[in-house]
Amino acid sequence: MIASWPSPSGGEEYALSIDAGRKGRLLILTPLFDEANKTRHTLVETMRRLDGAGIDSFLPDLHGCNESLAPLEEQTLASWRAAATAAAAHFGATHLLTVRASAILAPPALPGWRYAPTGGANILRAMLRARTIAAREAWVSETSESLMEIGREEGLELAGYRLGAAMIRDLEAARLPDSGRLVDLGQPTIGGPAPWLRAEPGYSPAQADMLAAFLTMGMSL
Repeated sequence: MIASWPSPSGGEEYALSIDAGRKGRLLILTPLFDEANKTRHTLVETMRRLDGAGIDSFLPDLHGCNESLAPLEEQTLASWRAAATAAAAHFGATHLLTVRASAILAPPALPGWRYAPTGGANILRAMLRARTIAAREAWVSETSESLMEIGREEGLELAGYRLGAAMIRDLEAARLPDSGRLVDLGQPTIGGPAPWLRAEPGYSPAQADMLAAFLTMGMSL
């Protein structure tokens, strides 16, 4: 079902919620930008499996993403971190799963897992590379260096996302933090090709099964 939660900046945001008031309550932070689209189906199916195992789970929209009405161009990593912390508190999360670069948004107090964690700078480089490849195919001359000069001052559109200058600077500086209370979970544990590398959004039942089984085991310890 769709639930709402109060945004730190005012108003409400939405979350996909499976909530039966159970003891185990997992907050899931999706990957950033296009990787979120490619992994969402797998994460939703994982939530359904967690429900069958007696675990509640919550998949909130970050400001400016998915169904959010907030302007993406105005967001920063600080605003997203505040949103993640607010969602964790609102839903009473006991555990956390970050996926890919959402590891840089993790609320510090929760135990849990980082699925294939990576830093913001890595995601930014990949998006810049995709833009320069598309530009080259269109006979347009762009380089990552020239784009970053513009992006730091004016923002950029990358992979269909209009990012403000503050977000560009934030991502450029965002390295993967120490894991803290989170355990790193690599793709070999889940098996198969990484879902965020698909050409189009897809879904692997086997990967959802494995991810849910791993999380269920960890939350029952």
